[in-house]
Parts: sequence; C-alpha cells; structure tokens
Amino acid sequence: MQKGDMSREQIENLPIDISSNKLLDWLIDRRHVDLKWQTAALGVREKINNAIQDMPAVDEITQLVSGTYINYFHCRRIVELLKETEAGTKNIFGYYSSTRMKDWQEIMKLYEKDNLYLAEAADMLIRNVNYEVPALKKQITKCQQTQTECERKERDYVVNGNEQREQYHTLCKQYGIKGEKVKSELINLVKDLSSVYEDIVKKTQNIVNTCDFYQAFVQFSIGGTDDSEENEKRLPLIQYLQELGNTTVYQWRTGTAPSQVVETLLLLDDEEETKEDQIDWGDLGEEIDFGISVEGNADQTGHGDGIDFGEDTTDEINFDVTVESDETFEALKDDGIARGTDSLSLLDNPATRNSFIDELLELDGFLSQRLNEMKGESDVLSVNQFQNAPTILQLVDRERVVGMRKEVKDILNQLTSNKMKQLFQIKSSPKYVDKLTQSLKQKLDQAEKMIASQQAVKERRFASLEEQKSLEPKISVLIMRTKQLQKQIESEISERYKNRPVNLVGAINKM
Repeated sequence: MQKGDMSREQIENLPIDISSNKLLDWLIDRRHVDLKWQTAALGVREKINNAIQDMPAVDEITQLVSGTYINYFHCRRIVELLKETEAGTKNIFGYYSSTRMKDWQEIMKLYEKDNLYLAEAADMLIRNVNYEVPALKKQITKCQQTQTECERKERDYVVNGNEQREQYHTLCKQYGIKGEKVKSELINLVKDLSSVYEDIVKKTQNIVNTCDFYQAFVQFSIGGTDDSEENEKRLPLIQYLQELGNTTVYQWRTGTAPSQVVETLLLLDDEEETKEDQIDWGDLGEEIDFGISVEGNADQTGHGDGIDFGEDTTDEINFDVTVESDETFEALKDDGIARGTDSLSLLDNPATRNSFIDELLELDGFLSQRLNEMKGESDVLSVNQFQNAPTILQLVDRERVVGMRKEVKDILNQLTSNKMKQLFQIKSSPKYVDKLTQSLKQKLDQAEKMIASQQAVKERRFASLEEQKSLEPKISVLIMRTKQLQKQIESEISERYKNRPVNLVGAINKM
C-alpha cells in the first residue's frame, strides 16, 4: 500500500520504532529533553537521597526505596502512596502541610521540568542493556567456566593421585615390603640375603657339568692336557663356591678358615621408630671441676698464675718413636682373625661378587656362542671336528646346551635383579637407605598433595556454584525491571505522539 493510499488515521497509527541504543540521542535530537540534563539530574538525586531518610512505615514504600535505583516512575508511585498516608495533613485548599509530601512533590516537579525524567530513564535503560545485564551474564559465564575447569582438574588430581599411590605400592611390591614402615622394612630385607645366598650357592653347585663342559671345550680347543694348570685359572670363584660354598673373603684369600670373624656392623638407625638421643647437660649451675689447680702466687720467674699439670716440665722430652718390625705386621696380618672386607662373605663383598658375575657372564657367552655354532654345523663336519674330542664334548647335544645356558641365566638374573641391587646398596650404604626411603615416601606425599589439591579445587567449584546461584536471581530481577522501564518509556513517548504505538527495538529484545 502506497503512502498516498493510506488514510490519515492509518498514518497516525503507524508505529514508531526506536533503537534502544540510540534512544537518548533520539530524544535529544527531537528536543524532548535538554542536552545538559545530567547537571539537573544531580540535584534531583541529592533531594531523593535526603527525602528517603524520612519515610512512613509502609511495606510497598520500603520495598521501593531499598535495593534499587529510584527513578521518576518510583517517585510517582511513592507520591500516590503518600496521598493515603499523609491524607490528614491536607488543608481546605488541597495542599499538604506534610514535609514528606512537599519534598516528593518538589522532586516530581524537578523531574518533569524539561522532561528530565525521560532522559534519566533512557540513560538507565541503555546502561542496563549495554553494561549491567551483559556484566552479570559474563560473571555467570565465568562461574560456569570455572566450574567446568575445576571439574576437569578434580579428575586430573584424582588420576594423578591414584597413579602416585599405585607407583608407591608397585615399588614396595618390587622391593618385597608392605610399605607401612618403609625404612624398617627395607632394613629387615637385608636379613633375607643369607637365604638368597644359600639358594645361589645351590644353583651354582648344580652347574658343575656346565663348568666341566666349558673346561673340556677350552682345553680341547687349545690342545692342552687334562692336567694343565690352566684349568685351575678358569672360573675360580664358581669352582670355589661349588666346593666350599659362600665362605669369608679371608678363607678365599688365605685358604684357611679364620679363627675369629670381626664383622663390620652396618649402623642403620630407624628414624621412624626412634628419636635421636638428646645430650643431657645436667645442672649447669654447679661448678664443673676439670681437675686443674690454679696457684694463687706468681712464681719467681715473673709469670702470672700458672696451671699445674701435675708433672715436672724440667725433664727432657723423649721424641724417640719405636717402629714395629715387618714381622710384627705380618704376625698381625696372619693372626687368623678376619677383619674388614675379609670378614665379609664372597657374595657380600662387592669385588668378589662382581668377579663371580663376570665368570657367569663368561660362561653364558661361551654357551651362547656354542649354540650358534651347533646351529650351523653339518653332521659330517661335526663328526670330523670332534671325533678325537673328550666324551663330554661328543655327548652334549644342542638341547643340553640350551638347558645349561638356562641354568646359568637363572643365577645371573637372580643375582643382578633390581631387588638384589637394592639389597646390596642397602647393606653397604645407610645413606642409600635414607635416599630410597625418601624416594618412596615422596610418592605418598605427592598422592596426598593431589588429594589436598582436589579438595581445594572442589571447594572453589562449590564457591563458584554458590556465586552463580546468587547472580541468577539478580539478573532476572534486572531484566524484569528493564523490561518494565521499557514499557514505561514507550508509553511516555507515545503520549507525545498522539498515542501512536512506540517500539524500542534492538539489543533490548535480546536480553
């Protein structure tokens, strides 16, 4: 329908659409409000602050003046309520003698002058739409993000805490301890070494045939005789353990058993069960007698009081030092008493234990090489090569060599396992015990820290949730009051345009 085809009534009923963000500019451009309205608004705000100090005890009035920014429409409602409460102060001319009524009527007049109330209401609506409501929504969104992040962190802390605790129990299981009193249990593990050594010696005695096979093969390869002294130089520790067992280093070194063994005691203090002894100084108030007498008079040489050491200093000091002969040291050396490293067993002493491991590796290397050779040998070549070999070499087949190597590897694995390495370290170094204990406890400490962090994050999540719950009613009330203010402004503008429909559009409809 063209504009010329519309009736005057239809034209007058066309709606006026105003962007909510441009509302104040629209009112200023059309001269509905003054450009410097803010200066006048400050005076009105001051009078409102003074007027609300003396208000009647009416629930609706109390609700209007508390917890909200009072605008013109609130003032108009307050005046209506005061007409009821202050009706007794009205004179025959229709005027009120009540100070309350006069104050609020004056505020209404100041608001209505130059449509000040319309400018303030428009400014309040724009501020709510563009700042107040988005700020609250942003706070709620931030609270929701915080809750999501806290939930993720809670899961991570639980997982990490369980991992640390699982690692702790796994390590304790590897070391063969329960993990209740770590240091005590680690120290007690050393007591089990003797039974482990016995088991290793028994397994070593079971590989006598393997050692004989190795000795025979080497002897045949170099063309020696069975009586060659070279046999005694090969695998000496393995042969010794097979014959005499895990004796002291002294017996291994000298060939005779010691008459006495002076064991080297390893001091492993359990800090979890005992505390360091405190030094008792006693009562320091009494005089301490060090056994030194102080003469009261100076001697004839002119010196001051001297200290009597109880000996005649005039005698000549003899600096002659008596040096023991080599025979004395040799006698002390061979007195039959095992001291220091000599008192340790062969498997306890790191030097002999490493030599034993080297011999086992030598034996394992030989068997491995022999398996490779037997795998590639043809029957004819094998018969020709070993037709003059000792019987032990001719009767051992590849399957038997595989079994021999398995027995040797079993001893090696047992002796070089992580648990055994830890036991050797524990027995040889108290500092290592402390370090290992601290390392294990650190796993538990980390798990406890994860639990504490999880609890802190959980509390933060609950705090954020409570904040969100407190903000949601505020934003609902603010949106409701903004919508109400929108209708009031639309109604006021509509009156100035012969009640034409007025619509505030834009961001206000997207809240």
